[in-house]
Amino acid sequence: MTDAEVAEALAEGKKAQVATLGRDGWPHVTTLWYVMRDGLITFRSFTKSQRIVNLRRDPRLTVLVEFGVAYEELRGVMVQGRARLVDDPDLVVDVYAQVLGRLAGTAPQRDAAEAHYRRYAHKNTVVQVEPTRVISWDHRKLGGTY
Repeated sequence: MTDAEVAEALAEGKKAQVATLGRDGWPHVTTLWYVMRDGLITFRSFTKSQRIVNLRRDPRLTVLVEFGVAYEELRGVMVQGRARLVDDPDLVVDVYAQVLGRLAGTAPQRDAAEAHYRRYAHKNTVVQVEPTRVISWDHRKLGGTY
């Protein structure tokens, strides 16, 4: 994919598989909602979650956003990078608001985020993925030859 196609795919996606490294070296993979902020994949998670514990110990992570069901439809973006961890309740609520808006297909839902998630914001950490390598594919470009 071109850089523009990668940006478009990441803007379109809602869920990402996030892989961090456990203390024992094994990958820890989960699926999370994400948003794009300042060109970076951004998500929030409870600070005590295994993924945040892993990222505090080793900030390397891989994020996968994929689309399609049939082989000729498959496309995806894999971002390898480092996590920038931000413990800022206001940013947590803002990320919640953006996620709620994306899921509803609307603008960010700040009022709903404040009402439902502000009380948990201090228990969350925002992760901003600083990419070191981006790999993408788009089987739609194969033209039926596979």
